[in-house]
Amino acid sequence: MSITILGIESSCDDTSAAVIRDEVMLSNVIASQAVHEAYGGVVPELASRAHQQNIIPVVSEALKRAGVTPEDLSAVAFTRGPGLMGSLLVGTSFAKGFTTALNIPLVDVNHLQAHVMAHFIKRSPDDNTQPPFPFLCLLVSGGNSQIIKVESYNEMTVIGQTIDDAAGEAFDKVARAVGLGYPGGPKIDKLAKEGNPDAIEFPRAKVAGSEYDFSFSGLKSSVLNYINKCEMKKEAFDRADLVASFQNAVVDVLVTHAIHACREYNFEKFAIAGGVASNSALRSAMSKACEDNGIKFYHPSPILCTDNAAMIGAAAYYEYKAGVRSSWDLNAVPNLKLGEK
Repeated sequence: MSITILGIESSCDDTSAAVIRDEVMLSNVIASQAVHEAYGGVVPELASRAHQQNIIPVVSEALKRAGVTPEDLSAVAFTRGPGLMGSLLVGTSFAKGFTTALNIPLVDVNHLQAHVMAHFIKRSPDDNTQPPFPFLCLLVSGGNSQIIKVESYNEMTVIGQTIDDAAGEAFDKVARAVGLGYPGGPKIDKLAKEGNPDAIEFPRAKVAGSEYDFSFSGLKSSVLNYINKCEMKKEAFDRADLVASFQNAVVDVLVTHAIHACREYNFEKFAIAGGVASNSALRSAMSKACEDNGIKFYHPSPILCTDNAAMIGAAAYYEYKAGVRSSWDLNAVPNLKLGEK
């Protein structure tokens, strides 16, 4: 019998709903919130209000595109955390109400695990592009930078992570500093193509005693200091060169740490996930590094790297098959860690 899951994602500023049937994505609808662009970053109160406005239309559209009715659903999955509390509560409350009305199971999903599970979203029943277990995964997004050992659908262990800023957070702050606005990642990626990545030498931080951990706060500060010095001296700087050099520093650290971990842990399969994994420079550099080291490289399509409900549905599909059912009295957890439920 087929398993049909409605996935709901509302951890930050994207309201998304998707339908997954037996691993295959039937629909994936995402409503982004343009309201935050004027503020240079996500405003939590505005995000939760926008989720409230978007959730019903997005779910309705996801069901329509998938060609299913609420009565066809086996369960509803939602992001429990991590994320912004107000945003998470919109998805959590909707999922509880929807499953109560339909009298079907509820499945809560860890957002970090779901990013890794984006690799297991099938486009068709005969799609066989998924990485075989075990593999190493670099999860890089606005809130997280982690190297993860992935043993199975539900068994993942963090071996390295950022001790301060996440890579995506650094992208957003540097983009704001040079006047590119929000969201910073895609805008830096685009402008960096016009610049020289070797024009400015920015630092590559290493964390003493933690060879797989990351630190991006020093790099971010170095970029901001460079801008301030130029402004104080009334010297112009090339924005394209600056962001290209900054991006090059981030990519260099991510690639170096990831390949080092693959070697030390003897992994021959490597994957990337999370919003920053859609960055063209990172994908290109990681692909070359994996090829040079005899490592098989896996990467989701860019749209499945960003926050989306298809990854929530994919993660929930395997949880549901394993017999996981969530209680209707659980709450959202904004600081949920990988492996926690």
